[in-house]
This record gives sequence, structure tokens and C-alpha cells, in this order.
Amino acid sequence: MSAPELQERLNSLRDQLDRNVPLSDEEVASLHEEAREIEAQLKLEEATADNNVVDGVNLAIERFEVEHPDLTATLRSIANSLHSMGI
Repeated sequence: MSAPELQERLNSLRDQLDRNVPLSDEEVASLHEEAREIEAQLKLEEATADNNVVDGVNLAIERFEVEHPDLTATLRSIANSLHSMGI
């Protein structure tokens, strides 16, 4: 997956968060922070993996998968993209 495709998925995540999903302010802020970290990683284009970014996305998936399946699907897509990009 290319960086532009991942950026599109991050934008989709932000759109979902902006649609007033039933999450606490803390949860929304946490997911926005994950998106920022992923974007920072993309901008650096580091050859080495940053497990903290991937771990954060995976934790968010676990946290939201039961109550927010659409949000979780987007997060899984982002996690898969990061994995395929070697991040």
C-alpha cells in the first residue's frame, strides 16, 4: 500500500471521528493522536519500524472492536497498511 492510500484511510478515520461517534472526548483525542503519529512516521519515511505506532493502533482496535465495528474496520485497514509498508 502506498503512503497516499494510507493517508486516505487516516482521513476516513478522522471523518468517522468527526461524525460524533459515541466515544468519550478522551477516546476521540487518543485516536486523533494515533493518526498524527502515523502521519509523522510517514513523513519521516524511516526504514526501521516504529512498533509504538503499530501497537497503538492495535490497542485501539481491541478497545473499540465490540462497540464500534465501522471504526474498528478503518483502524484494521490502517494497521494492515502499516504492516505492508514495513512500519
